Amino acid sequence: MKKSTLSWIQGEIIGTFLLVFFGCGSVATAVAVGAPVGLFQIAIIWGMGLASAIYLTGKLSGAHFNPAITIAFAFFTDFPAKRVPGYIMAQLIGAFLAAVAVYTLFGGAIEAYEAENEIRRGKLASVATAKIFGEYFPNWGDSGFAERAQDSAFHFRACFAELLGTALLALAIFGFIAKGNRTIPDSLIPAAIGMTLTVLICIFAPISQAGFNPARDFAPRLFSFFAGWGKISFSANGIGWLTVYILSPIVGALIGGFVASKLVYGDGGEDGE
Repeated sequence: MKKSTLSWIQGEIIGTFLLVFFGCGSVATAVAVGAPVGLFQIAIIWGMGLASAIYLTGKLSGAHFNPAITIAFAFFTDFPAKRVPGYIMAQLIGAFLAAVAVYTLFGGAIEAYEAENEIRRGKLASVATAKIFGEYFPNWGDSGFAERAQDSAFHFRACFAELLGTALLALAIFGFIAKGNRTIPDSLIPAAIGMTLTVLICIFAPISQAGFNPARDFAPRLFSFFAGWGKISFSANGIGWLTVYILSPIVGALIGGFVASKLVYGDGGEDGE
């Protein structure tokens, strides 16, 4: 294996691990431990986690950490399309390992929370803890979840939320790195991207949990399937695990990447964070 290949594989695995560990770890502490309290605290942990991961691994792989962003880079920059499958696999591995780490740390607290609230893992009510790993709509928080979880109107809104949120994230990423938009130093770009993610989560999380990242959702969701939540991990929202959390972010990233690189700046962007 060439050194350059090993570098970007390491970069994507480590970077995605850090992003998902920080983010899902914050959700785990909020759900099972009771801290942090509040959407903004969780959102800023996700944002700071993303910024930290970019600072640490950006030179290794360009710091994608997200299949939707990788696919958009392949369409609108000189990023080689042949690397897309390898990047996505590395991202999935990093996200899955992060889910394992979060469960290893908080598994006991999660079980205690389930026991205290009479939640039987694998039943629909266990979405209250499964959401530590995968994402569900409408965001868990009231007794009406069961009736609305597969409602077509909520499904459409969740799809639109993930599409629009990812489009705005991609617009920011492509815009910040565009050659024609050097409004901030390169050293501040990771922080700006992290800040953007924080704001987007604050807006969209009440609708869809604000994933914007197929690897961040699918790999931890898959872990929860094997960790006792079983088929409810994929059936609580029907086909939503695919349409809302995989397909919508990919379409959104393509839209955001196109707007930034072809309509606004017109330089095709460049491979970067």
